[in-house]
Formats: sequence, structure tokens, C-alpha cells
Amino acid sequence: MTVLPDDGLSLAAEFPDATHEQWQHLVEGVLRKSGKDVSGPAAVDALSTALEDGLRTRPLYTARDAAPDPGLPGFAPFVRGGRAEGNTVGGWDLRQRHTAVADGVALADLENGVTSLWLVLGEGGIPVSSLGRVLDGVYLDLAPVALDAGADVEPAARELLRLYEERGVAKEAARGNLGGDPLGHEARTGESSAFAPVASLARRCAEEYPGLRALTVDALPYHEAGGSAAQELGCSLATGVAYLRELTEAGLTVEQVCAQLEFRYAATADQFLTIAKLRAARRLWARVSEVCAAPSAQVQHVVTSPVMMTRRDPWVNMLRTTVATLAAGVGGADSVTVLPFDHALGLPDAFARRIARNTSTILLEESHLARVIDPAGGSWYVERLTDELAHAGWEFFRKIEGAGGQAAALRSGQLGQDLAATWEARAGKLAKRREPVTGVSEFPYLSEPPVQREPAPEPRSGGLPRVRRDEAYEALRARSDAHLAATGSRPRVFLAALGPAAAHTARLTFASNLFQAGGIEPVTEGGFEESGATEVCLCSSDALYEEQAETVAAGFRSAGATQVFLAGRPGQYTEVDSYVFAGCDAVAVLSATLDRMGVS
Repeated sequence: MTVLPDDGLSLAAEFPDATHEQWQHLVEGVLRKSGKDVSGPAAVDALSTALEDGLRTRPLYTARDAAPDPGLPGFAPFVRGGRAEGNTVGGWDLRQRHTAVADGVALADLENGVTSLWLVLGEGGIPVSSLGRVLDGVYLDLAPVALDAGADVEPAARELLRLYEERGVAKEAARGNLGGDPLGHEARTGESSAFAPVASLARRCAEEYPGLRALTVDALPYHEAGGSAAQELGCSLATGVAYLRELTEAGLTVEQVCAQLEFRYAATADQFLTIAKLRAARRLWARVSEVCAAPSAQVQHVVTSPVMMTRRDPWVNMLRTTVATLAAGVGGADSVTVLPFDHALGLPDAFARRIARNTSTILLEESHLARVIDPAGGSWYVERLTDELAHAGWEFFRKIEGAGGQAAALRSGQLGQDLAATWEARAGKLAKRREPVTGVSEFPYLSEPPVQREPAPEPRSGGLPRVRRDEAYEALRARSDAHLAATGSRPRVFLAALGPAAAHTARLTFASNLFQAGGIEPVTEGGFEESGATEVCLCSSDALYEEQAETVAAGFRSAGATQVFLAGRPGQYTEVDSYVFAGCDAVAVLSATLDRMGVS
């Protein structure tokens, strides 16, 4: 180690420490200039961001925001990781998902960097009888296999165990998960199933297959139904507790039960919320197992969120999944599945699967993301968010337990109502573009040719709904596509820019993005009569609106315009019918516009 000489130089010597009060005073001054005359805590609140679950992120975190001691990696409460070495030895497990029979595809993934397979079997996936064909050429003593068979868990597990025996795989060499998840299946389909077969599989794994787990606690159904991070945590915890009760009643010890469970969570492009969620999940499960006198680390399989995947401009999904994968790795996930960028369109092609698996590979091998254990640990922001999210998740877990447990909450409909209420609030933000979706509600590209994929098997349904962030805009774009197919052109709106570029550029860009989000083509060149449009949107500054808006709008009306918009805040202009502005309900505006244009 090189020791640098002490030359007496202190780079911060001339800069006195700033206090929180000084920072707050500067914030007040900036806000005052923007028209917000607030002071004290109100100034900080003005710069805070509201999250779901009643949480808020503040603009500044200091030592005064410190959270409870998270402990050390590999030790209870396991906030900093379930293993002392974290993922530093070999990185996280790269688990690729497959839903269809395709010869050699699973083997090709393994040969190109994937380290385990997630196979969806039965309804919505691969026939159980085809499992051997899918795994043809796969060294089952080297590649862990995680099954997801829903109601077919028992025959699927038997088939996999038969393949282990047929191919000479020693019982102690088998790795993976048989995927029993009766409550997850019920959440997906609305159909309850007996727990006895799953308990039998758990007992067999505990006694004969030390590297094989029998159960998955899948929180994706709740995430995909629109649930928040805390609701996802609460549901996973309630499901885990339900399985703990069932399996101990079936004769397994608490230690054996904990060894049979793997938890599955979603990772979103909100990287800090994802990191905090995974850390909080380990803390919460550690608390449950501690109460049962068997503190254990939660094993986590993390999947990039299907809710955030878009069908339009799907290439942006590569960016979303990269951020989500980074968050999963930093958050301490044991296994990570990166959904291909074309996941929402059908079966992924070879290029999409390659990008998916290489996302993890690049983060591990080139960004060296796993070389540091819990790299977010010690951040006042992350530690505080982890603590707050853990409390919110625990409260939702208590609510479910108060309703009689996870099964009762599902069957009564209360859980579905809670998730729906959360999604309704979020859908409102999406409609108002407060939560932008790049390529869909922001910067859409109408002329982009659609990406075509072979249809994927219909997923299991009948229980909780599946939602997507792009669904409202996708419905509008589908209407526009049908109009294009029927008439040869898209519905159009004429954007009239008033005054110099400095006056209209910002609002012209805003209006163009907004209308394209609904599949309405903006026309900015030539005259209104030649545009083929029946509606007009004026774009300029407030000052020019005062001078010209009514006169210009009247001129367009006399030229045949049936509707005149104004890009900006509502004002008193008699010839203007409606306004589009930041924060308006874009979905409602666009839907009404398509209705007027006769686009069904």
C-alpha cells in the first residue's frame, strides 16, 4: 500500500461546513423566484416527490435521516444481503424464461451465458409431456431448472424428477425449484387448489433433494394487477406465512419450510424503489422467521416488470430492463430474469433473447456490478426508503392477516379492490402524463413500422387482472391503426404556430407529442385547407394569445375547422373550444378527439 506524504493540504479548508438551515434558506429563495412563496418545512415539501403507499422522497438526506442499523451482509435481518459474500463470487444467477417448445433454444441460452432456466408449463405454457424435449441436451446436474406449472405442479414435478433419474443426475446435484404456489395460481386464475400435493413435494425435497426447492412465493400477480411496492411486499409476506403454517402442520420443521421457499418479485425502472423493496423484503421475512425461532435469509428471484413493458416503440424496453436489472443486482437478488424487449408482443426472437441475457452479462462482466456487496448500503436515502417501505409493507401484511390471511383476502375480493384502487390512482397519473412513458405518451413515433412476433401462449387468467402502463394509450393507437387500414391515412390535427420560434417551439413540441400519443398525426407544414385536418391547435406564448388567439381561431372556423384547441392554460378566448396543457387528462382529450373525428 502506498502512503501519501502529509503535505498539510486540506482541499475543504477554505469552505466552512454548510448547515441544513442555510440550504433550506437557499431553497426558499429559488422557490420564491418561481412564484412559490413558502418557507421552512413547506419549502422542502415543495421539492419532495410523492410515491405510492404514502411515502415521499425528499430533495436532501443527511445523517439526521439515518434508519435503523441494517446489520451486516449474511446476518439477520439480512437487509444487506442473504449471504456474507453477496454476489461477489459468481454474480447473480441469470435465469431465462421460456413459455413455448422450441428445439435447442434453452440449450442455446445456456451456451451463451444463461445459468438457469425458468419454464412455464401447462396452461399458458409448455405441455408437461414436452419437458424432456425442451431440456434435450441440457446437463441437468449443471443447469438449475425452475418450474412454473400452476395447477399442473404435481405432474410437472414428477416429470422433472423422472428426467433427473433417467439421465443419471444424483439427488444431491439437482438444483432449482418445482414451483408449487397454490395461492399464486389462485391469484392468477381464481381457482383454488389442494395444498396436499405441494406439501408432499416439499417433504420429498427436504428429505431427498437438498438443492431443490418445492415452493415459489410469487408476488408478480399482485404487481401485475397494479399493486404498489408495499402491497407486493405485504402479499408475499402473507403468502409465505400461509405456506409456513401449512407445511409445519404437514410435519416439516420451520427450518425445512424456510429452505423450501423462493420469493419472486418485480424490478422496475425506478431503481431506488426496487433496491429498497428487495432489501425491505429480506428484513420482513427475517422478522417472520425470527418470531418462529428460525431466522433465515430470503432467497429472491427478481423479474423485470411486465407492467412497464410497452408494445409501441419496444426498443425503449431495453433501457427499462437495463435499469431494472441494475436495481435487482444492487438490491441483492439471487436470481434475475430479464424479460426480452419484445415480451409484450409475443414470443421473443433470437435477437431479443440475446439482448436479455447479455443485459446481465454486461452489468456483471463489464460494469463489475457484483464486485461490491450491497453498494447502496449506507446511503441515507436508500436506508431511509428501505425502512419506510418495510413499515408500509408490514402494515399491508397486517391488514391481510386481519382479513383472515392471504387466501381469505383473495376470495373475499378485498385484496383485488385494494390493488385496483392503487392502479386507478396510478392510471390517473399516466393519463395526465405525470408519469411519462417514453415512446408511448412522450415522444411517440407514429410512422414506425410495427414489430411483429409469433403469438405467445395465452397466459393464465380468470383471477386478478393484468395491467400495463401503456394500456390506455395503446387502445387509442389501435383505433388510429384501424382508421389507417380502412382509409389509408391517420386522423390529423393542424398545429398553427403563431409568432417567432422562440414564442411557439415549446408548446408546438408539447402539442405534437400529445396528439401523436393518441395516434393523431400533427400537421405543421402548408395551410389548413391542404392538411386534411378538421381540427386546429394554436401554439404560441400567452402574450401572443392575448393579441391573436380569437382572431386566428375565428379565421380557422371560417375555413372549416370544427374544433379549435389552444396549447396552454385555459383563458378567456371566445373562439377557442378547448385547451391542452401540462397536467390535462391527455387520454380523455385524445379519446374525445377521435370520437369527434369518427375514429371508432
